Amino acid sequence: MPSTTRTLAVTAVPAALLVALLPPLTAQAAPASLDWGPCAGTAGADPRQECATLRVPMDHADPDGPQISLAVSRIPAENPTSRRGALFLIPGGPGGSSLNDPSGKGQKLPQGVRDQYDLIGFAPRGVSPSASVGCGLDHADLATSKLRPWPAPDGSIDGNIATAERVATTCARNGGELIRHLSTRDNARDLDRLRAALGERKISAWGVSYGTYVGAVYSQMFPHRTDRIVLDSNDDPDPTRVARAWLAGHEQGVEDTFPHFAAWASAPGNPDRVADTAAEVRPLFLRLAARLDREPIPWPGAHPEELNGNVLRQTMLDSLYRPSRYPTLAKLMRAARQGTVPPAPAAPPESVLQNVTAVGVGTLCNDVAWPGSAAVYRKDVAESRAKFPLTAGMPRNAMPCAAWPYQPREAPVRITGRGPSNVLLIQNERDVATPLGGALKLREAFGRRAVMVTVDSTGHDAYLANGNECGDRTVSHYLATGERPRQDTYCR
Repeated sequence: MPSTTRTLAVTAVPAALLVALLPPLTAQAAPASLDWGPCAGTAGADPRQECATLRVPMDHADPDGPQISLAVSRIPAENPTSRRGALFLIPGGPGGSSLNDPSGKGQKLPQGVRDQYDLIGFAPRGVSPSASVGCGLDHADLATSKLRPWPAPDGSIDGNIATAERVATTCARNGGELIRHLSTRDNARDLDRLRAALGERKISAWGVSYGTYVGAVYSQMFPHRTDRIVLDSNDDPDPTRVARAWLAGHEQGVEDTFPHFAAWASAPGNPDRVADTAAEVRPLFLRLAARLDREPIPWPGAHPEELNGNVLRQTMLDSLYRPSRYPTLAKLMRAARQGTVPPAPAAPPESVLQNVTAVGVGTLCNDVAWPGSAAVYRKDVAESRAKFPLTAGMPRNAMPCAAWPYQPREAPVRITGRGPSNVLLIQNERDVATPLGGALKLREAFGRRAVMVTVDSTGHDAYLANGNECGDRTVSHYLATGERPRQDTYCR
């Protein structure tokens, strides 16, 4: 049975308060209309899915200036007589797209939800096939184990600082004017333009991972435009740190999740078993990573083309996102113990990596200023390595934002409890990417606006993915009826 952790009053917001929350009126063109038609380049999409293009200002401070295109998709509500409105499917990232989600995860929604909502997907600004950006980085700098700032085996971050400077300089040089206009505030304003183009007075939303931050920022900037908001796998909203806090969260996320992997990886009968007991898995992983630091194994076709300690660590981080990925890490550990490697993993096309990397760099670096001093990162990395050996200092290290040549155009949004009480947070207890500790900070920031469902489950993305039946039922009921739990709830 769900258990109570906190009781919240769910009350209506006075009309006067909503009026006070309205953003200042500015002269702007009438809402654009959308010309829906067949979707191009979406093999396997539901035949009901249709697509359109929305034009929005590249710089929302200059609404009559240059415009950029956003690719949008939808599947209309399946029961027009019970239609409530539009449900925006807000993707993770930065760099993710939900353009195909109306045909994909949107079809996992229960019938009672699909009957009521047009399912709306989109590629955010910068993400192809919307107006896109790229950095033109060297192939070597696109490796995930390079983009994530794993320190050298001895803890040195000199190489990370050099990579940050190289990537930041290259992205700023090759990203064009658009890369300076990638931010979470801009994404939220784009969503409100899309709301207006759809002719909706309010929107509902299901945001996942980075999409929870976009949804939270939208709910703060446009509270009077929100209907039913579901935020799934939640980012720490700390306005002084933003993405720095998300990166740092991997320390605790790995600590929360690794024991679950260790139990699986030591279970009798598991063909990918790596140890006889769960207690042996952690020291085995640390020994293998240290050995690969000293003696990398050639890995033709991989990126990079060697299995070193940081590639193993990055594989660990990726594999802990969901239990279905555990075999990838276990197979790599088993091979490394024998001095061999498995087949090289498939990688996205380089054009996709260039695009996603550019959007990530631009958005993260434009949202908030990062420290520019290498000494700050050296101190933090040394402390992190001592406390959290599995992540080896990476979560507190320097990313390209440490060398970003531009200051943020706007201050980060501070999430508060001002606005309607219509937010439902759902969060797995063990989540390597958006750990429970960060989600609790978002819950605290929202105050009376939110109720939180904590799910006794492991993996990133809770609702209709890696959560449990109790959590799924609670969210589905809210989307279908508007009824949330009256208090924060634990789904065992």
